[in-house]
Amino acid sequence: MADVENLAAIQARIVEQLRRRIVGMDSVIEHLLTALFSRGHCLFIGVPGLAKTLLISTLAEAVGLEFNRIQFTPDLMPSDITGTDVLEEDQTTGKRTFQFVRGPVFCNLLLADEVNRTPPKTQAALLQAMQEGFVTASGNDHPLHPPFHVFATQNPIEQEGTYPLPEAQLDRFMLSVQVDYPTLDQEVEIVSRTTGREPIALDAVVTREELLRSQQVVRAVIVAPDVIRYAVNLASKSRPIHESAPTAVKQYVAWGAGPRASQYLVLGAKARAAMDGRPHASFEDVRAMADPVLSHRLSLNFQAEAERISSMEIVAQIIAQTSTKP
Repeated sequence: MADVENLAAIQARIVEQLRRRIVGMDSVIEHLLTALFSRGHCLFIGVPGLAKTLLISTLAEAVGLEFNRIQFTPDLMPSDITGTDVLEEDQTTGKRTFQFVRGPVFCNLLLADEVNRTPPKTQAALLQAMQEGFVTASGNDHPLHPPFHVFATQNPIEQEGTYPLPEAQLDRFMLSVQVDYPTLDQEVEIVSRTTGREPIALDAVVTREELLRSQQVVRAVIVAPDVIRYAVNLASKSRPIHESAPTAVKQYVAWGAGPRASQYLVLGAKARAAMDGRPHASFEDVRAMADPVLSHRLSLNFQAEAERISSMEIVAQIIAQTSTKP
């Protein structure tokens, strides 16, 4: 219980620092920290100018992590992300050897800005790093030291010159978070802050070691078997072949979420409970994670596009038609 209370206190310190620069975005911040404490990666989807990049860079300052940013462009190559072997000569012996020069992926927190603006071969360069925690170059494995998180941004309205992320890569992201416009009062506050004095300097309120311990605490949060079964039921009912899938799933979904979704539902529920100071995850914690975990894992068919049915609407029906009873 003490470990969970410590995590909740760490979360409160981080949020306090974020609030010095970020206005509103309560649910976005909650999901961001859920991914952080769960050792997961996160995809932020929203139109330009909503402070997606600022939020992630501010988090890096608040937790004192090594931070790199990659601006994804059509001419970006895989080696620009992972690194490459460079021929170097020893000045004393004249011997030439290849040395691996690490790319920007070697950090604790990587911001992949506009990740859908680069070709699939470069997007795929992130796959191994995101899932396995190391990069392979010239037959040698180069580990990425934990914590390692990829927080990516994507613009949903401008599709010219973009490359939609393949399902295999989308599945590597624990959460997909929609970033919406601020309210009128929030936008007034944003303008007041950003057109006046210089941005406020932040303090690093969490050490790398504290973050790693907090991630271990999340794994230790207790989840009852019925809650796990409920999470698995939510994920399985997103598949059209499931006998109890809602009508909307059978009508509009081509492919549903895989087992990784069930894992992330439970991990997200654990992190949500721990951030709230609770040692047990509940059905409500799982429900709260359903939309950010499942929505980007549903592959909708042409009929859904024609009728403008969103994956979030389908997830809402899955939740409504899934009972918490065994």
